[in-house]
Amino acid sequence: MKLGVLQETYPDERRVALIPALVPHYAKLGFEVLVQSGAGIGAFHTDAAYQTAGATVLPTRTAVLEQADVILTVRTAGANPNFEADLPHLRAGQIWVGFMEPLFRPQGVAQLAERGATAFAMELIPRITRAQSMDALSSMATVAGYKAVLLAANLLPSMFPLLMSAAGTVSPARVFVIGAGVAGLQAMATAKRLGAAVSGYDVRPATREQVESVGAKFIEIPLEIAEAETAGGYARALEEETLRRQQDLLGEHLVQHEVIISTAAVPGKRAPMLIPRRVVEAMPAGSVIIDLAAEWGGNCELTQPGKTVQHGGVTIVGAVNLPSTVPVDASMLYSRNLYHLITHLQKVGALPEPKPDIEDEIARETLVALNGRIVHPRVAQSVG
Repeated sequence: MKLGVLQETYPDERRVALIPALVPHYAKLGFEVLVQSGAGIGAFHTDAAYQTAGATVLPTRTAVLEQADVILTVRTAGANPNFEADLPHLRAGQIWVGFMEPLFRPQGVAQLAERGATAFAMELIPRITRAQSMDALSSMATVAGYKAVLLAANLLPSMFPLLMSAAGTVSPARVFVIGAGVAGLQAMATAKRLGAAVSGYDVRPATREQVESVGAKFIEIPLEIAEAETAGGYARALEEETLRRQQDLLGEHLVQHEVIISTAAVPGKRAPMLIPRRVVEAMPAGSVIIDLAAEWGGNCELTQPGKTVQHGGVTIVGAVNLPSTVPVDASMLYSRNLYHLITHLQKVGALPEPKPDIEDEIARETLVALNGRIVHPRVAQSVG
């Protein structure tokens, strides 16, 4: 089989789905690797590096699309607004693997299905032990949580650590992280290493131990929530009345901090709005909000995706695609996630010809489109 790697067309995307170091590994699996010229340039991988590793570099995107049986991407379908330019070159039976936003923007996956292509969505990797090496959401969340803290430290008009000098003592910055998933925990750990006084909150009480393990103080809010967590370990969407109560109780803590990093998201739904305008207006001048949920509507009422705005002396960053700003390591992590998934799909018989009734949980949960139709129940429901 021929495996193709494309240059990303999502705005400002610098990651690549395959780094040169993994080309020989795919060769051992029986793949001939085709790479679009310039695909790795954003992550500082040259065409020559791919050729040295054993890949064939093709001059155009169309050449890769026409020849490859399997296409590896970072962002495609619903995760890439420029995806439609690839549609005329798709063919029935071609296998696409990458981030696709199948639950939040399912129309893109529907277009793949209409062309007869097969789609495996990286967002749908199940949260089980044997799938950890394939969990690209966690890998990229780790990068995003780290980079969010660096952005905040750069924008804050004061320093993060406690400093003592003959001229006086500098108090540590007060950082509040909303959400104790992978991104949130990484943000807490990074802020703590920079010397800040860190607090964390999550609607799931079971995360207290994780928050405290990275050196942050767990903030407990008295909310009566019967089921705050889904079977897959994600936060569950709250009822409107409960969400309003959460905003009020959370706001009492947020206004006491200079930096807020928000990471709260619910798969397939708009991100919960946890920081209303009134809370922003009560925060100290010079404060910074980094909204990692900006791409899904934002946790802050004033967030504008992809933009940095000022409101009453508070800087609000609508952070989008932060992993792309650390393209070398993000590409390495993502490439390894893809490689482990492809290896697994081969092992369980999901490649080269996927089957809609495959028993393996990883293959079944990530398979979205096959034989001209959407085969994933939740995605099919989203499409309607």
